[in-house]
Amino acid sequence: MNVEAAKYIGAGLATMGMIGAGAGLGILFGNYLQAAIRNPSAAGQERIWLFLGMALTESMGIFALVVALLLKYT
Repeated sequence: MNVEAAKYIGAGLATMGMIGAGAGLGILFGNYLQAAIRNPSAAGQERIWLFLGMALTESMGIFALVVALLLKYT
């Protein structure tokens, strides 16, 4: 197999990690919205955990993007 082709295959597989980040954010916000509708008085306290989870999920998506770019351009 050509080295250039292996780079493209590896970069494509690494970008699939961004799919998990998108799905994770959807699940995170969906569950928060459902919990906020059920108990509006506790929604403010849970917002901190929502933002922390969002930041961690997005960081994993950005990490997958960086790995894909490193595989493609190095």
